[in-house]
Amino acid sequence: MSLKDKANSLKEQIAGKAKEAEGRITGDKAREAQGKAQSTVGDLKSKLSDAKDAVKDKVDDVRDGWSKKKDQSIKKVDEAERQQKKQD
Repeated sequence: MSLKDKANSLKEQIAGKAKEAEGRITGDKAREAQGKAQSTVGDLKSKLSDAKDAVKDKVDDVRDGWSKKKDQSIKKVDEAERQQKKQD
């Protein structure tokens, strides 16, 4: 998760917790519910960003694996061509 994403989701969570506490203290159930919702949104943003990072990491791993296989295949073809030239 990028630092900006972390900061935004944390800000959302803290603001939500503050509104929730304010609602509890004042007896304002609507404000309390609004705070819970905002805190949940911040938590979901954090989890979504983590999932996005995990997918990106997997894609990078697959790309790296394919690149290595491609390089190995090229080396095998080059070696086979050298062997063929030696035989000719």
